[in-house]
Amino acid sequence: MKIEQINSPLAPKALGNYSHAVVYGDLIFVSGMAARDPKTNQVPGLELDSSGRKIKYDIRQETRGTLENIKRILESAGSSLAHILEVNVYLTDMNDFAEYNEVYSTYFVNNQPARTTVGVAALPGNISIEMRVVAVKL
Repeated sequence: MKIEQINSPLAPKALGNYSHAVVYGDLIFVSGMAARDPKTNQVPGLELDSSGRKIKYDIRQETRGTLENIKRILESAGSSLAHILEVNVYLTDMNDFAEYNEVYSTYFVNNQPARTTVGVAALPGNISIEMRVVAVKL
């Protein structure tokens, strides 16, 4: 089987040397994704001070933006949110769990993929949440 790299023009540009997703057979492996807006490169709800340190963020907006970016990548790869098998979620503050889970639940009403949520010390780009998924190609 062939390995296919997916870089969606509808998703934010990668911050490093990686593809938005890799397809192998019927499986799609989406790289860790955040809420950065594909057009403005801004994280919704994020406010930084003059030295670039995070002073305020909105985990609901970041969760929504992250899932919308994942949705765009999956559609570019020939799939959808309904075909996700597994989600790994990284939060910089586990106190955000309830709010993130509230937004997350609106995206997965009928399909409830396997999920792991872990707290991490930091994420690149001043983000507060990152998700990676494995999905099935349609």
